[in-house]
Amino acid sequence: MPRLSPLPLLLLVVLLQAQLRPLQPGASDPLRLLAGQDGPRPVLLQGRLMGDPIAAVSPADARPEGTGSCRVLLQTAGGRSELVLDPCLSLQEGWHVRVSGLLRRPRPAPHPLLAGPAERLARQGSWTRLSVQRLEVLDRPATPIADLRRSIAARFVAAAGPERGGLLAALVLGSAVVPLPADLRADFRAAGLSHALAASGFHLSVLLGAVLALGRSLGRPLRLALGGAAMGLFLLLAGAQPSVVRAVLMGAIALLLLETGRRGRPLGILSLSLAGMLLLRPAWLHDVGFQLSAAATAGLVLTARPLEQALARRLPGGPPDAPGWWRGWLAPALAVPVAASLWTLPLQLLHFGVVPLYAVPANLLAAPLLTPLTLGAMALAGAAVLVPPLLAPLLAPLGWLAGGLLGLAHAVAGLPLAQWQSGRPLPLLVLAFALALLGLVLPGLDRHLRLLAASLAAAVLALHLVLLTGDQLLLVHQDGAGAARDLLLARHRGRAALVSSRADGLSCRQAGQLAQGLGVERFDWALLLDPVAAADPDCWRRQAGRVVAYGAGGAPLAAGQRLESRGLAVEALAMDSHALRLHLGPWRWQLLPDRQSLVSWRSGTSRGVRGDEALWLGFVPRAAERRALLAHGPRQVWLSGAEPAGPPLPHGWRASGPSGALTAP
Repeated sequence: MPRLSPLPLLLLVVLLQAQLRPLQPGASDPLRLLAGQDGPRPVLLQGRLMGDPIAAVSPADARPEGTGSCRVLLQTAGGRSELVLDPCLSLQEGWHVRVSGLLRRPRPAPHPLLAGPAERLARQGSWTRLSVQRLEVLDRPATPIADLRRSIAARFVAAAGPERGGLLAALVLGSAVVPLPADLRADFRAAGLSHALAASGFHLSVLLGAVLALGRSLGRPLRLALGGAAMGLFLLLAGAQPSVVRAVLMGAIALLLLETGRRGRPLGILSLSLAGMLLLRPAWLHDVGFQLSAAATAGLVLTARPLEQALARRLPGGPPDAPGWWRGWLAPALAVPVAASLWTLPLQLLHFGVVPLYAVPANLLAAPLLTPLTLGAMALAGAAVLVPPLLAPLLAPLGWLAGGLLGLAHAVAGLPLAQWQSGRPLPLLVLAFALALLGLVLPGLDRHLRLLAASLAAAVLALHLVLLTGDQLLLVHQDGAGAARDLLLARHRGRAALVSSRADGLSCRQAGQLAQGLGVERFDWALLLDPVAAADPDCWRRQAGRVVAYGAGGAPLAAGQRLESRGLAVEALAMDSHALRLHLGPWRWQLLPDRQSLVSWRSGTSRGVRGDEALWLGFVPRAAERRALLAHGPRQVWLSGAEPAGPPLPHGWRASGPSGALTAP
C-alpha cells in the first residue's frame, strides 16, 4: 500500500482553518472610530503609505473616470484604511503622512456578480475609506527598493514605449507594480497569456536556471548563496505578492534539497510552501492570484508529466520507443499549458465567467518568445540601473521579440470567440465540476472512476446551460451621493436586454460585469433613461446591439413605440412620463422609474396595470402613493431602495435595500 505523505494532509488542515477564519479587523483598526456606524465621520489619521497612489477607475469605485482621483492604502498603528484623493497628489510609497477627512465604511457589492470596494479592501486588510480633505507629509524616508522599481519601469518605458517597455518591465517586476495600458492587459487576458505579465514561478525558474548554470563549477556553498541571492532579488523587485512568495518558497526548498543530494517530492514541496504561506497570512486564501498560482502549480506537479507521456504516445513521429521531433518538443510544450489551463478552469469560471478558448495554442506559440524575453529583460534591468545610456541600443533586439509577443496577444484576442462567455456558475456547481476534473486528469485512477467523473462533468454542464437559458429579471440598485442607480436586466433563452436609470461610465461597466457573469456576450438592446447624455457613448455601444438614450439629444420613446428583440421588448406607455411596459417572454412588468411615471399611472394615461403584470418603482412611495398602489396596483411590487419606515411591506412587495438586488424567474 503506498505511503501517504503528511504534507498534503497538513495543507488540507491549514486550508480548512484559513477558510473558517473570517476576515475581520483588529481591535485598534480605524474602523473603531466609526463607533458602529457606517459614517461619514470626520477623523484624523497618521501612518505610512503602502504604495504609490493609483487611479481610482475600478468599476466598483464610486469615482467616475476622468476626475483625476486616486487611492492608496495607509498603514496606521492599529490597522489600514484606504485614502481617496481628489484631486490626486504626487505621493510615494513609504512616506509618513497625516490626513484628515471623512471616514466611512466602503460600500459592499450590490450583487455577487459585481466587484465591491468592501470586498476588495477586506482582502487587503482594510475596512474603511477616508475621503481626504487635508494631507500633510510628515517624513520622506528613503525607499531604495520602491525607487529602484520605479526607475526600472520608467527607463524601460522611456526606451521602448508604453507597450513594449511596459511588457519588458512587467517581465522583471510583475504587472502589479508596472503601469500597463488597459488594452494590453485586456488582450493578454483574452489570449490566456496573463501569467506572462504577472511575476510568478516561471519568471523565477528562468532566472534561477540561468544563475545556477553560470555557477555550475562553483562549490555548494557558493551555489546556494548565488541561488539565494537571485531569489532574494526577485522577491525584492516583484514584491511580496502571493504568487511570488509561493514561487520563492518552492524554489528555496527545491534548491536546498537539490544541493544536499536529497530527493524531494514536488507535491510535498508545494504543500509545505502553501501551508507556510497560509499560516503566516490566512487572508491570502481569498486572493485570486494566490488561488490561480496554486492551482496552476498543482496541475504542473501532478498531471503535466503523465499528460506529456500520453501525448507522446499519440502524436505522429515514429514508434513509441523512438520519439522524433514532434514527440520530443510538442508533447511537453502542449502538456504544460493544457495542465495549467485544466487546473485553473474552475477558478476561471468561479471568478470571471470567461474562458480564453485559444489559451493553449497561444501559449504554445508564445513559449519560444517568453524565455529569451524574460532572461533578456532581467539582464537589461541591470543596465537600466547601472548604465542607463546603454539601455536603448541594447534594447533594440529585445524590443523586436517583445513586439512579436504583443502582436501574438493582439491577434489571438481579436479572433472570434477569443473569450467564451460561459457565465459564472453557482459555487456548488463549480465544486462539483472541480471534483469531476480531478477524476479525469489525476493519473492512476481506474476506468470506472473516470467514467463517473465524466458523467458528473456532463451533468454539471447540462444544469449550468439550463440555468443560463432560463427567463429572469434582475434589478440591481445602488444609492449614491447624487442620484440612485438602477439596472434592470432581462434574460430570455440565453439573450438579454437592459434598462438603466443612469448613463454614466460606472453604470456601463457594471452592466458589462453583469452580462459577463450571466454568460451574455452582448445585450440585444439597452434603454438609458438618464436625461444627462453618456460621457462615453462608445462604452454603451460596445455593450448592446442597439442603444436608445434619452439624454443623447433624441426624443424618448413615444407612447406605443417599442424597442424589442425576440422575446424581449420595452414599450412606452405615456407621452408625459417615462412609464414603460417590459415584455419578458410570457411575463409583463410595468416600470415606473420616477414619481411622474406614478402620477401618469394614477391618472390612467399609462393604460393602468393588467392583472397579470408586476410593478417596479424606482423610488420609495409615500404613504398616499402606497395606499393607491395597494388599492389598484398589482400583487407583486418591487421597490428600489430601503424598505420604508412604518408597517412592514404588504405580501408580494419587496425592497432592494440601499444597495442590493432582486431577482424574479
